[in-house]
Amino acid sequence: MTTLNDKFELLKSSMLSYESVAVAYSGGVDSTFLLKVAHMVLGDKAVAITGKSASFPKREFDASALFTSANNIKQIPFISEELDIEGFSNNPVNRCYLCKTELFTKIKIIAKENGLRYILEGSNMDDNGDYRPGLEAVKELQIKSPLRDAGLNKSEIRQLSKELGLNTWDKPSFACLSSRFPYGEEINVEKLNMVDLAEVCLLELGFTQVRVRHHGNLARIEIQEEDFYKIIDQNIRLKIVSEFKKIGFTYITFDMEGYRTGSMNEMLDL
Repeated sequence: MTTLNDKFELLKSSMLSYESVAVAYSGGVDSTFLLKVAHMVLGDKAVAITGKSASFPKREFDASALFTSANNIKQIPFISEELDIEGFSNNPVNRCYLCKTELFTKIKIIAKENGLRYILEGSNMDDNGDYRPGLEAVKELQIKSPLRDAGLNKSEIRQLSKELGLNTWDKPSFACLSSRFPYGEEINVEKLNMVDLAEVCLLELGFTQVRVRHHGNLARIEIQEEDFYKIIDQNIRLKIVSEFKKIGFTYITFDMEGYRTGSMNEMLDL
């Protein structure tokens, strides 16, 4: 039986074989763990490369910069504006494929300019179970996925992150803000800002794992089941309604199924 330690050792040995790497780094649980291990094994031959866009909140970029600075890891930020990709703003079902193709094409150029041999990304075994068109771009562009190759899932990555002392071990999962819109609904900077402000509001009220799905003038809130009691508290509920209306939503709803990844994919006939 393969143990967690076996998987960790396999991951580290794969890093040695890469010799030098550019890690696509967002500051999330998976990419932070991947970057940490790469840097442990390869030192300065492991470089973080981070795309900045309207779909990637400033708070997330700032957190990524804080981590790389604290760990003496070189980080190269660059502009990767998805809204400039032809067809992306129409939010087609292959939106993630368009985004990842553009993102990793630019990262490949940066990696070559800096003499980095391989590009790594942080998908894990749990990503195999949902509609993930972005993984097709990863495959086509020959990007390495060491966490999947080592057989690591999300809970195992969190456990190993905790053992390594990473404060991201219990960080809520985050996906780019473009994932908050039903397929076919236009995405623009104004709508992305609405979602960002609404999610910040919930975070500041003490919720941890949140999604605000944008359905025109309606906001659909997803939170964890253990926080259901909190959202129906009158003071909190009225605060959410007031703030969301200031942001620009007319109707504010609470999804009784709670937080779940890829809920916009439920409309697809897969």
